[in-house]
Amino acid sequence: MASISSIDETQLEAICEVLGATDTGLTGSEIGRYLKQCGINDPLPNFTKRHRLYEALLSRQRQDGCANNVLAFIKKVMNPVLYHKSPDYYARFREQLNIPLAFAGYCVTDEGNITAVAQAQTLDEAEQRADRLKKELRSRQVHPDVLKFCRAELMQHNYFHAVLEATKSLSEKIREKTGLTGDAGELANRAFALGKGGIPFLAFNSLRTDTEKSEQSGLMNLFVGVFGAFRNPTSHAPKIMWEVTEQDALDLMTLVSLLHRRLDNAVLTGRKE
Repeated sequence: MASISSIDETQLEAICEVLGATDTGLTGSEIGRYLKQCGINDPLPNFTKRHRLYEALLSRQRQDGCANNVLAFIKKVMNPVLYHKSPDYYARFREQLNIPLAFAGYCVTDEGNITAVAQAQTLDEAEQRADRLKKELRSRQVHPDVLKFCRAELMQHNYFHAVLEATKSLSEKIREKTGLTGDAGELANRAFALGKGGIPFLAFNSLRTDTEKSEQSGLMNLFVGVFGAFRNPTSHAPKIMWEVTEQDALDLMTLVSLLHRRLDNAVLTGRKE
């Protein structure tokens, strides 16, 4: 694996403040266990959590001359399976951690992967991006389920991440309405395809005419296309480097808004697996 440039010590300290926060961070025993599992020495086990963790990670980074093991530790402790009983806590923890990580040029995805992002410069910059995007989307009367993704911590990464998170909300709504499992394009195909009997799980219209059936298939393909463009960017290197502009974000999130509205009005047909 290629060497990853060392993280600035001030940025590393801020990262450790989140990871070792008194009420919301890792426990002392978790810190000791995960450091050991990652092969990182724990030189100050009796210090406060954030100072203990900072010294351990800083010493290892200096020893290695790179940040590989630091990021490996973060990925270890942010594995979503560790938080399967408290997904809301994981979401908040990840959001808090991604703020200082963004200044180092990284973020933790909701799959628990570490991905490179456009390096944030200031919190004000991120907040201004979020405010501009939200104001313009409101003027377009976009669906309220889209507006919630105009958050400063997402804008610290880049507009791509705001659109990515908004897109994931479509999968969640499909699962809620249908009870189906799965994700992204595979889920959309299961939910909306006419199938051999000509009946989908969720219908966008009465399906009485060829035109209505074509609309059903066309909307399904729109969902699949949106998911295909934004699903799991960490597995496709070019997408990590895809710099989504503000105008791109506005147009793409407007499309996501359209899909949310059509989902809201879609009805269950009673079809069984």
